[in-house]
Order: sequence, then structure tokens, then C-alpha cells
Amino acid sequence: MARATIIGSGPNGLTSAVALARAGYEVRVLEAADTIGGGVRTAESTLPGFRHDVCSAVHPAALASPFFQAFGLGSLIEWIRPEISYAHPLDGGRAGIAWRDIDRTAASLGDDERAWLALLRPLSAHIDGVVDFTGNQLLRLPREPVTAIRYALRMLEQGTPLARRAFRTEEGAALLSGVLAHANTPLPSLAGAAAGLLLAALGHAGGWMYPRGGAQRIADALLADLEAHGGVAVTDAGVADLSALDWGDPARGDLLLLNTSPRLALTHPDIPAGYARALRSYRYGPAAAKVDFALDGPVPWANADVAEAPTVHLGGTREEVWASENAVARGRVTDRPYVLAVQPSVFDPSRAPEGKAVLWAYIHVPPGSDLDPTDLVTRQVERFAPGFRDRILAHHAVPASAREAINPSEIGGDVLGGSFTIRQALRRPTLGPAPWRTPMRGVYLASASTPPGPGVNGMAGWHAARTALKDAGIRASLDELF
Repeated sequence: MARATIIGSGPNGLTSAVALARAGYEVRVLEAADTIGGGVRTAESTLPGFRHDVCSAVHPAALASPFFQAFGLGSLIEWIRPEISYAHPLDGGRAGIAWRDIDRTAASLGDDERAWLALLRPLSAHIDGVVDFTGNQLLRLPREPVTAIRYALRMLEQGTPLARRAFRTEEGAALLSGVLAHANTPLPSLAGAAAGLLLAALGHAGGWMYPRGGAQRIADALLADLEAHGGVAVTDAGVADLSALDWGDPARGDLLLLNTSPRLALTHPDIPAGYARALRSYRYGPAAAKVDFALDGPVPWANADVAEAPTVHLGGTREEVWASENAVARGRVTDRPYVLAVQPSVFDPSRAPEGKAVLWAYIHVPPGSDLDPTDLVTRQVERFAPGFRDRILAHHAVPASAREAINPSEIGGDVLGGSFTIRQALRRPTLGPAPWRTPMRGVYLASASTPPGPGVNGMAGWHAARTALKDAGIRASLDELF
């Protein structure tokens, strides 16, 4: 039986492992940390009984993913699907609220009702076409060309200075800017619009869901399937140099898949000089500095609807959000940074002791920054939730400079697997119809540094596994495997 070795147990590594095990390979996953999951781990990082997600917390794209749909992830674990996908508080107790119901959202935006519907209804109503266009190889014809054109036109509108004219209310402008800022890129930008419009459309199509009990449930479900098909995962098994790794014999069909930064491929003894140059030119972007809070009760938001939103974007007006993200791109952090916050215990009491709560939050910072985000995040939350500071029982901060030690794939604290620009959406990390394939026989890339990029959707791992199987002469589709 041919062997497949996967380095890294993030969602893409585990999807690769599941696919290859189901296709008949003897699969072994090597994980540097003491628990599996990579970006979908959950841990008690503050106090006992307070369960915080280590990296990702809410997963808008998970159940829209073709791989996870075929895998049946929606029925394997319990998902929480709130009525509010995300919220964006403003000063004075005001807020923009993205309800799962697009009509309710638009109506709440007053003068921006028609603008919100015109922007997002065609995308959310055809979400499968948007996911197909953004979640697969870019160098191919989309299955729904009209939807792809609509998406591209809206991306051009929101990714350029034309965005200033799209919304007339502070609530509407801020609500969209908060979701576009997920891309950790200057705003307005085509890359920010590309990522944000997908997320916003998902918010009205299926909602922004998260697993009861924490992101670890995703990794656990994938691991269970891997083990049921004969595969194994080994923790505390970091690999820093491929030349020292015994991964089998590529001549007999053995495979090596890297759910890591492409930099690890540079240590392969047979890497061609041209490919090595291409990987060295791949750029990593701004980073994330994260802080978890254990709280003596829910966050006391000034706006009651924000208290019902698991995901909250803090940053004030659109102009403030843009200024924050553009400052990071120039190498600094503003006094009022954009904060991406998640309060999972709003609908998941398993995340904290009875009556208590958890808050997960991060800000964007320059790569490798040593900045402790605790004070900046606390002040931004307090701005929209007076009394928050008094609720804090404990906190645990991870500056960008420490993230790479926790997850070696996060170069300089970049949680997106590489700078998210239009150029690197096409060249991720190389340009071609199958960027998951390397020139080294039997070696493939299977991380967020390959298309479709960041997000807990498993698609990069699936594309890598499918490419490897195709090269081995094995026909495999999702329907055939599942």
C-alpha cells in the first residue's frame, strides 16, 4: 500500500489526509503541536473552564465548502447559526446589524436599504456560484458566469474609491467596512473587497456559524474519519527540514503533502533553483495580535442587538476602519484599531462556567510585532460597552511575534498564509493551473498559501489531494470518495 505523509494538522492537512485515506493510502499526519487542529484548536488559555479558540472561531465558509458538504460536516457536529451574522457598533449606542435575513438588515439601514440589497442580494441568492468562483482554481471558466461577473463588478465598486459613494449612512458604510477588513489589507482594495463580499454574502445565505464546544470540533470530526480509514495523527512531531524526513519512496507512489508555509519546501534536497526562487519571492503580510478574555458575565454592550451577535467588528466609522488598516500596511497601529471580536458564549454555555463568558479578539499589526494588544482591545471594547473592563477576570495575549512558535505556518504572525493581494490570489504561491503540485516528485502544497487561500473550508487540502491522486492515475471525485 502506498503511503501518504501530511505535515501539519490544520483543516487543510486533515482534509487531504481524509481524502487520501479514503482513496486507499496509508496516511500519517505529523503535527508539531501537542494537539491536532492547527488553526481550529480550542484551549483553556485563561482560566479553567473558559474555552477559547486558538486561531479561528467563526466559520462562515465551512458549510458552504464543497468538501465539507460532501464530508457531511454539518451533521457530524452541532453548529450554532445565530440570527445575527455580525454587528458593528458605533458611538452613541448606534450599530449596523447584519441579520441573516437580508431584508431585515437592509430595512434597518434606512437610506441605505436599496444599496445594501443591490450589492448583496444577487450574491447571497446565488451563493453556490460565488463559492464555486472563489473556492476553486482561478484559471478556469466559472460554472455560473453571470454570478462571477456580478461578483467581479461589485468587487470593482467596493475595492476602489467608488466605495465612498456606495452608502450614505454611517451604519451601512461601517457595516460593510468591518467585514471587508477581515482581509488584513489596505482599504479600499480589490483584495479586501474580494474577501469581504464573499463573507458578507455568506452572512445572508447560510449565516456565520460556529461549532458548539469550539473550533476543535472540526478537527476532531476529521481525525475520527481519518482513523476510521486506517490513518494516524502524531503530535509533538515537528518537521523543520524535509531532507531529514523519511516519508517513503515517491517512485512507488508515496506522497508528501505540506500543510505548512511554502518555505518548508525550500528544504527539499531536490528543489529546482527556479522553483526555489519563486517560493522565496512569495510575500507574507501583516499579522494578528490576539487576546482572550475570561469575563465575569456577558460584555455590557450599549446596543442590545450587539449583545446577540457572536461576531462583532469594532472600529467606529468606515473612515476609522480604513485609517486603521492603512496604518498597519504602513507599519504602525492606530490608537483606535480595528478589532475583530467573537463572543461565542452568547449562544454556547459550554464555553464558560455558568454565568461567565469568554471574548476572543485580535487586531492587525505589522509582521513580527511585539505589541501586546490587551490595552488597545480593552479600550475599544469599553468604548462601545462601558463597564467591560470591570468584567475581566483574566486575559491571555499572544503578540504577532509569538504566533509562529504556536503555529509555524504563521510567518511573522500572518494568519492568512501570505499577503492577501490580487497578485497573490493568482500567484499563490506560483502561477499555474495546479499550484498545489511542486516540481519535486510526489510533493504537494496543501495550505492557505495555495488557492483558494485563507478560510476554514478545506478546499486547498482537497485540491492538493485530488491533484496528487490524478498524478498517480487515480480518478477521485468528492462523490466517489463520500
